[in-house]
Amino acid sequence: MLKVDLHCHSNVSDGVLAPAAVAAHARNAGVDVWALTDHDEVDGVAAARVAAQDLGMLFVSGVEISITWARETVHIVGLQVDETNPALLAGLARTRSGRDARGREMAAQLAAVGIPDAYEGALKYVGNPDLMSRTHFARYLIEIGVCANVPDVFKKYLTEGKPGYVPHSWASLSDAVGWIRGAGGIAVIAHPGRYKFNQMAQGVLFDEFKQLGGTAIEVVTGSHTPDQYAVYAQLANQYGFLASRGTDFHAPGEARVDFALLPPLPANVTPVWHDWF
Repeated sequence: MLKVDLHCHSNVSDGVLAPAAVAAHARNAGVDVWALTDHDEVDGVAAARVAAQDLGMLFVSGVEISITWARETVHIVGLQVDETNPALLAGLARTRSGRDARGREMAAQLAAVGIPDAYEGALKYVGNPDLMSRTHFARYLIEIGVCANVPDVFKKYLTEGKPGYVPHSWASLSDAVGWIRGAGGIAVIAHPGRYKFNQMAQGVLFDEFKQLGGTAIEVVTGSHTPDQYAVYAQLANQYGFLASRGTDFHAPGEARVDFALLPPLPANVTPVWHDWF
């Protein structure tokens, strides 16, 4: 059975390792098929492809697009995309815009509660200046001892109602699915169990996504708890979605589940890669 990971990040977005280093880390953990899915950016795809091929892995070009849906941030993964597609590139550029101003406002809020210099601190962790994110601020708060780990950060800061939270209006669901499909790709809802939607709202999201041409949802992901694997396998079948799998890797030791430990998809779903190889 192929070991497939279709969701992870490099320092081109909010990961720590360069694309080639992520590829090596995945391969060392036994991954056979690998996708780099950086946030709102495809600049790492070419290097990732070369590294994967050199290591004997099958490579899938990817991206993770931030959208705003029902006033919540949702992530849509695009797989098998043409990373040179002009409409996709233009859409991603628009989605990235405004992150610097948002980062400065986040830092101002943190300064107001006694955490100075957070913008400069977060910037040390930024590989791509266009993609400053909450993750970079989280790493700085851990560095200076304000929080013990990433989950601790998001309990106390950077989320709605807490210091450092600044909402951002991302792309629409229609935009993201359209860009992905226009670039020849497959649209996947990333880690659906992570969003704060009730059952009815989640159903509306799934219905709209399917009507727009969305193909799959992530079932087994580092962002889901083990009990959610079966829940989202059942929902994938209920809505007629294919199932995807990926660690949502950002850095060694930072994720709940690394490449080597993520379990396979449940046997009762159809993998999104079922007809690729």
